[in-house]
Amino acid sequence: MDFQLTDDQRALRDGTRELLAGRFGRERLRAAVDGPVLDRELWRELAAAGFFALRLPEADGGVGLGLPEAVLVLEEAGRALLPGPLVACQLLAGIVDGVATGERIVALADAPAAPADGPPHPAVTSAPVLWEHPADCDTLILLGGAQGADPVHEGREAGAYRSAAADVVRTPFASVDPLTPLARVTDIPRKIPLPLDVARVRREAALLTAAQQLGGAARTVDMAVTYAREREQFGAPIGSFQAVKHLCAQMLVRAEIARSAVYAAAVTEGVLDATAAKLLADEAAVRNARDCLQVHGGMGFTWEADVHLHLKRAWLRAEFWGGAGAAEEALAEGLIA
Repeated sequence: MDFQLTDDQRALRDGTRELLAGRFGRERLRAAVDGPVLDRELWRELAAAGFFALRLPEADGGVGLGLPEAVLVLEEAGRALLPGPLVACQLLAGIVDGVATGERIVALADAPAAPADGPPHPAVTSAPVLWEHPADCDTLILLGGAQGADPVHEGREAGAYRSAAADVVRTPFASVDPLTPLARVTDIPRKIPLPLDVARVRREAALLTAAQQLGGAARTVDMAVTYAREREQFGAPIGSFQAVKHLCAQMLVRAEIARSAVYAAAVTEGVLDATAAKLLADEAAVRNARDCLQVHGGMGFTWEADVHLHLKRAWLRAEFWGGAGAAEEALAEGLIA
């Protein structure tokens, strides 16, 4: 059984990396940090390249590829720190008109369901329903939980709901990532039920988010190794010191373990596989960014360096679509079963 990438998949990965390097290089990244985060023109350019219609059938104007290819594309987006509700637009390109062409930007907000066999867990009721890029989105799709999960869904059945962004009542919510503005959803007076397989959407959203985390983990390996080769101390590159070598080697191992899990989950599409992939990718992204900062030393703590952007993005993504605690509990229950 061969799990190596095909020539077409490698070409897709390399082409995506080249596209993002040309359209969203470091200069544009830093401009997004200091100014408007999303560029509508860039968003339409990505759509024209098939970024969002990747999984739509060719008969519907899509590229006709599958989940493994979407994972490769989102991995490259994670490497480039590309901002925006990329996962939502990938998943909803065939559901909401205008998303595939980049004319409409849609976001997903998730409200976990409360336990069916008892009172809601405090961790569930206290978790806010967060909306990414509220100022840039035209439509919000809310994945609702059961009664008690959140004030937005109090007394309402679980399911998916669609609402125009202008109709959503929200309050600002501080984001650790300057490239991912957030708001807390407090009410949706006017909403339309949407026929979605909520379990599938959550599973694939977790996997595609894991792919972004994998991209970030791999990118920080490259950043650490490059800096270790260039930076000199005591007349020698710091990469020649054993402690730095060990840090970089551990970063590479984490990234490659996460890569194996993410790629495998894209093929199997199993619930536990996606959960494990998200857990490993989150750990790799966060710990690699921290170790990359360590390799950079004092330089890594400065605003001018890009290391902190990778760390903040990794922290944020680790809390979306299943945190470490929930993933570990789910995996433990799966092993016991």
